[in-house]
Amino acid sequence: MAGVLGSALICRQRWPNQRELSRKIVHVGTGPVLPLAWFLQIPIAIAVPFAVVVTVITLINHRWHLLPAVEDVGRRSYGTVAYGVAICLLLILFWAENPAAACAGVLVMAFGDGLAGLIGRAVRSPNWTVLAQRKSFIGTSTMAITSSVVLFALVLVTQSPLNPLRLFAVCSLAVGLEQMSVLGIDNLSVPLGVALSWTWMTA
Repeated sequence: MAGVLGSALICRQRWPNQRELSRKIVHVGTGPVLPLAWFLQIPIAIAVPFAVVVTVITLINHRWHLLPAVEDVGRRSYGTVAYGVAICLLLILFWAENPAAACAGVLVMAFGDGLAGLIGRAVRSPNWTVLAQRKSFIGTSTMAITSSVVLFALVLVTQSPLNPLRLFAVCSLAVGLEQMSVLGIDNLSVPLGVALSWTWMTA
């Protein structure tokens, strides 16, 4: 996490006009933390308090912008706080019995939504508006493809049953929830939606 934050700060100094880029570095870089914690077998008694502390720090930073590289995006968004709350809930709900579900939710959000935001802004394509939030064809396609790759890879790693139709349904759910991103609420809805669907998808 220190490395991710340091990279975001360096990025902000190097490209001060690319405010979304440093934020997305934190967004994407946070994703692998849960699989790493799973690999290291971090117990829930440590994982949840740590996640709560980080979420409180993001809330403080959101209020006072102590680290602009994380929050200063030029628009009203509670995305970083929602992301932290989502991770806390995923740990509480799934870490003890089904950590793969928690990892699925976080990784889809981190890589799918993170890359969709970066590529969608960098590449011109047809776009539309949902609840006053601009969405683009290339960004939405990136979300769909990345979510599929992440979930397929996690199925292979966990040696879970693969049902292509259910995989497609969960990816569609993730894309649909990402479309409704007003105030950054998708940072909460996407991880929870994917995690709650994981057991059904791999049944």
